[in-house]
Amino acid sequence: MDNWDEVRTAYQVARLGTVSGAAEVLGVHHATVIRHIDALEARLGVKLFQRHARGYTATEAGTDLSRVAQATEDQFNQLVGRLKGQGESMTGELVITSLESLAPLMVPALAEFQEQHRDLTVRYLTGERLFRLEYGEAHVAIRAGNAPEQPDNVVQPFAQQRMAIYAAQSYADRHGLPKGPEDFAGHRFVGHDDDKFRAPHARWMRAHAPHATVIFRSTDFRALEEAIASGTGIGFIPCYEAARRGGLIEVMPSVPEWSAPLWLVTHVDLHRTHKVQTFQTFLKQRAKDWGL
Repeated sequence: MDNWDEVRTAYQVARLGTVSGAAEVLGVHHATVIRHIDALEARLGVKLFQRHARGYTATEAGTDLSRVAQATEDQFNQLVGRLKGQGESMTGELVITSLESLAPLMVPALAEFQEQHRDLTVRYLTGERLFRLEYGEAHVAIRAGNAPEQPDNVVQPFAQQRMAIYAAQSYADRHGLPKGPEDFAGHRFVGHDDDKFRAPHARWMRAHAPHATVIFRSTDFRALEEAIASGTGIGFIPCYEAARRGGLIEVMPSVPEWSAPLWLVTHVDLHRTHKVQTFQTFLKQRAKDWGL
């Protein structure tokens, strides 16, 4: 890109949503912001923003560009900090992504970390979409399953997410409880909506109880947990979540083959920055109390 100033301007407009906000952050006149956006769109041949009465909303192209700009600016800031001997700064944004099911553990930890570093803005992203570290969508990711293999990522073992089969007391009162997989055919189950879902516990269920009746399905893990807790059927819940909720009956205790390995993943360009290293050290210590 020939003009980094234009890209920085687009990033700030995408982040703040207004020309005036971007102008204030960049220390330029609002006309300069508009000129930069118009010139960049003309050079790229795409619309980066939808203009409306309330401000600017990034298009898909604008969102992609702003992600790359954010990652680049973060790396520039880290470089400047190291060159000036100020690499110990804990400011700006820290973006973390994880499985949605880890939110009850992650949110208190993130809140505590932010309290310790009040100049830091913490963003926590969840969902089934894989946020791309190479495009600056996150600084640190917690991922489950096979170890990520992207060549530019630093991957560390983090924990094992233990799973067990649970039921609500209301379900047990109505239907009783199975003694093992041989009894599953006579019971009602809650499970993931994707028949090819590759989590270890889901593969085990397909192999050992292919005829189990799954009467409630969802792709939302919180919905599955709520369905089990409400007595809809029997199903897998992370052991830490069952302990947090209380009141659930453990139908079958956790076995190692149901556990999913969790990995702490960072991009090689940001892995050794003070902000990322400080957070990783904090999270590893905090996770010792999670009971995973």
